[in-house]
Amino acid sequence: MKKIAPFQLAFALLFSGYEMFHSKSAKDKKAAADKPAKPGRLRQAVKTHDLTTLASMMTENFGYSLNPERSGDSVFKFWDLHNLWPDLQGIMTERCLQKGEYWVAPPQFADESLHYDGYRAGIRRVNASWKFTYFVNG
Repeated sequence: MKKIAPFQLAFALLFSGYEMFHSKSAKDKKAAADKPAKPGRLRQAVKTHDLTTLASMMTENFGYSLNPERSGDSVFKFWDLHNLWPDLQGIMTERCLQKGEYWVAPPQFADESLHYDGYRAGIRRVNASWKFTYFVNG
């Protein structure tokens, strides 16, 4: 019995670590690249009003108003002026779904049949990284 235990232990260790050394196929890597990372860092930056981190995660032409159309600089002033931080934080707790080239929250916005016109946020792939692209209402 004492001679079998070391062999069983070695066998268990050998095969339990297989997944650790198994590399993903090119197909698996592409599928993972097409989905945005979970927006935890973005959610945390919104929650703490970390403007530096948020700015680094946003596109240069970030959209923050549809009527009138506004984009780019002054988004943080606009959010402060209109007290939109709680709305943004609420939307960022929602699940993201794909809608065209964007991943959007809340998921109701991704469903065309619902005609959702409330606040929504979008992220998309820009130069091989995911960027916060818009937060608008209407």
